Amino acid sequence: MKAAGTEQELAFDLNLLRVFLLVAETGSVTRAASRLYLTQPAVSAALRRLTRALGSPLFTRAGRGVVLTARGRKLFGEVRPHLHALLDAARSSGDFDPQTSVRSVRVGLADQTESWLLGALLRDLMHQAPHMTLVVVPVQFRNVAEALASSRVDLAVTVADELPADVRRKRLYLGNFVCLFDPRHARFGARPTRETYLAAEHVVVSYNADTRGIIEDALGVRRRVRLSLPSFEGIGGVVAGSALVATVPLMTARAIVALRPALRTAPVPLPLGSSPVELLWRDATHDDPALAFVREAITRAAKVTTA
Repeated sequence: MKAAGTEQELAFDLNLLRVFLLVAETGSVTRAASRLYLTQPAVSAALRRLTRALGSPLFTRAGRGVVLTARGRKLFGEVRPHLHALLDAARSSGDFDPQTSVRSVRVGLADQTESWLLGALLRDLMHQAPHMTLVVVPVQFRNVAEALASSRVDLAVTVADELPADVRRKRLYLGNFVCLFDPRHARFGARPTRETYLAAEHVVVSYNADTRGIIEDALGVRRRVRLSLPSFEGIGGVVAGSALVATVPLMTARAIVALRPALRTAPVPLPLGSSPVELLWRDATHDDPALAFVREAITRAAKVTTA
């Protein structure tokens, strides 16, 4: 009876291993439950089933989170490279009809992309695929490769540098940067000089929690930074009513000015160049018809909003 029970436990579905991977990657049952859209007790129950099936504990408590045991680390190393491909294969089987599909797709979006792309994308999907769901996950150029590799996202839209060979990429548009300012408070002008630009006080977006923004990283030029923010979300509210200048992607500036028409934009008087915003996905999901449909919808939305 013991052997039969063990055999029955080992015939679990792949979702148990998916739960295991997410708990291992996040170090938290609570965070894994949130990403899986399950309750915390449901995730804990899945881990208990897997533990019983394997006959040894996979996690141990560490503060408010969990860490892998030696057995858990071994399983993680063996399972992670193969499970995502199996799940992708299972999801891609069968016919796909966007009008009836209830598929949930995880889309990684950089914060500067979300403001201009998401509205057009949702309007398209509401018409073409009324029952599909999008789960937006924040990504940026430093973590997008890991997000794709771990299947934390199915596809992503962001600026990216070097990526693994199994990541496909499609340029959506070539993004330029502009200065965003409030002419009621900042004496900046429609065509600022380099001296005017460097004399201004700036708000920058830094993903490293420091005062280095795109100008410092790309050109090695130091500005008078008054404020550093972790994302572009709060830029409009900070610039409005202040003398601060923000250097932001053009599409982000357009979205901000649409909400705050008193603000103005001006060219960046430095040789900053352009950055391609790309649609990224893995080879393993290329023939998934649902994800191919969403990729086409993203391409259409990008054309509409960047025209």
